[in-house]
Amino acid sequence: MENTRTLTDKIFLVLKGLGMGAANKVPGISGGVVAFVAGFYEEFIYSLQKINGKAFMLLINRRFKSFFQYINGRFLSLLFFGMLISYFSVSKILDYLIIHYELYVWSVFFGMIIGSIYQISKDFKDWKYQTYLALFIGIAIGVSISFLDPAKENDNLWFVFFCGIISVSGMTLPGFSGSFILILLGNYVLLLVDSVNALYNCFSDIIKGDFSFIHNVERIRMLKILSVFTIGSLTGLVTFSHILSYILKNYKSITTASIIGFIIGSLGVVWPFKQTIYKLNEDGSFLIDSAGKKVIENYKRFIPELNQEIYFAIFCIIIGIAIVLALEFYGQKTRKTHA
Repeated sequence: MENTRTLTDKIFLVLKGLGMGAANKVPGISGGVVAFVAGFYEEFIYSLQKINGKAFMLLINRRFKSFFQYINGRFLSLLFFGMLISYFSVSKILDYLIIHYELYVWSVFFGMIIGSIYQISKDFKDWKYQTYLALFIGIAIGVSISFLDPAKENDNLWFVFFCGIISVSGMTLPGFSGSFILILLGNYVLLLVDSVNALYNCFSDIIKGDFSFIHNVERIRMLKILSVFTIGSLTGLVTFSHILSYILKNYKSITTASIIGFIIGSLGVVWPFKQTIYKLNEDGSFLIDSAGKKVIENYKRFIPELNQEIYFAIFCIIIGIAIVLALEFYGQKTRKTHA
């Protein structure tokens, strides 16, 4: 696998990482869906599953080349490189688009989820009692999560570590949005906005030759929180990958049906026709985060009346479906080329 990747494959793998990174940051969207639809989900899970005792022994014995090959390092490094770029580029663009064109952005996402459900389910033929049950359980869990009320922000480091473990589920479990889970846990702004902005500001200061931030208590607190969150995310990523690797090998049909259910259930989160409810201060003014944005508390969904804006939103849903179909078409073409 390592040596058969062309330059085009590598570029597209970085782009897929960009897609996963952007999806992971948007509440309601799962990076795992990107991996599943783009056709590299199982390779992603099995590569992560290789981060085990044998891998650490290779590291300890300084057999770095063997370690890199054993964990499918080129695949993982290109994918994570794309995710890293995404957090400081694509996700920033998405933040801007959601603020200024919220309805249309959510409409595109909604279309992409519908397209994903079609792509995943059209090739799944093993429908029976067990898989139908798994499908409905997945839908029920997805819908239930969609309508939970968010908790209050909590910066306890043990809780932040737990948030890292849970939030990364969106990368390994398609349809399970890690960002939305962080909203429910009350720590979305703290962990994916404030702490990331603190890191970005530190890099900016270092480039300018300004190291005064080391005396900034609040900045250091945010970096500590981000570090613990990152460690929790890595722990969750490796742990979930081992569990999912075992499940995929032994219960592939039931797992696939459950994933389809999760994605169907997530449609409630991504429903574009909703009113955003923002958190308020005691004086009734909007609560603003460190990035100058209003802090989201929840969403109130509704059935829209048809007008010009809604017609364009429906057009955006069709665009979202078309994007997924185009990705699948490219994936099939690539597979035929390598066959």
